[in-house]
Amino acid sequence: METNKSYVWSHGILIALVAFCASLSVGLVMPVNPNASKGQTKQATNVKDTAAKVGTQQRIEKFKAAMLTSWQQEANVKGLSHTVPSRFQGAVIANAKLTKGEKVIALTFDDGPWEESTAQILDILKKNNIKATFFVVGQMLKTYPELGKRIALEGHVLGNHTWHHWYHYFNPQAAAFEIDSTSNLIYQTTGVKTTLFRPPGGIMHNGVVDYARNKNYAIIMWSADSVDYSRPAVPRLIRNVTKQSKPGGIVLMHDGGGNRSHTVEALPQIINHFRKQGYRFVTVPELLQIEEQELQLAAAKKKQ
Repeated sequence: METNKSYVWSHGILIALVAFCASLSVGLVMPVNPNASKGQTKQATNVKDTAAKVGTQQRIEKFKAAMLTSWQQEANVKGLSHTVPSRFQGAVIANAKLTKGEKVIALTFDDGPWEESTAQILDILKKNNIKATFFVVGQMLKTYPELGKRIALEGHVLGNHTWHHWYHYFNPQAAAFEIDSTSNLIYQTTGVKTTLFRPPGGIMHNGVVDYARNKNYAIIMWSADSVDYSRPAVPRLIRNVTKQSKPGGIVLMHDGGGNRSHTVEALPQIINHFRKQGYRFVTVPELLQIEEQELQLAAAKKKQ
């Protein structure tokens, strides 16, 4: 996917330039000829050298800050915001309605980042060259920002899953905090903006969904529930996913919120099952884009 390629490429350039600048800085700090007696006779030169080093370091810091700002701007301009076609903004979506029956499916993971299981799931997805969608909890992203960065760097999509993952009723001000604080942290941590929201527990009437819809988030539900939060045996977990899944489906699993060892164990088998059935794995925005393209083609045919 071009977006993901440009994202990783931009990040790679940033890292390479920072490393280069760091090595340049070290080179300036290291004396060319560490001869103590000569150093004592050249105090004036040393003062000038020190000033030059300080100036160079300041320029390096300004350069790194400019590069970070540029990368974040590129993230927004080049589509590294996780947007969906306008018809889905404010809509509740459990699956894509695909008239052609294309075998595509979206794997989604909730409640992370989580210390062990998120990294294990990312390893499995990377090994299988699959991009998924992660609905992150704000306070967990604050605790494990490096995992959030890894999710984005490896080309996965991030969605908003509130700050606290609470189920009770929220007044408009509290709902705004839950959603805005999480989206802001996703952007600050990864440079990516999201317009995807999944309500904790799938609860639709406690205030957070109303706020999200008013802010034009796509409300992403699911069509296949692994029920992995209750830690079923691995064979049962796999059946929960596979028996409910159809083309255009959205699979609910969890990388956080508790012990997810069963999910980690089941995931490779779930992937193998779908691949044997001829499925292709996509992110939620990709899935909705496929539906949008089908609708546009159907509308164009009607005009002919």
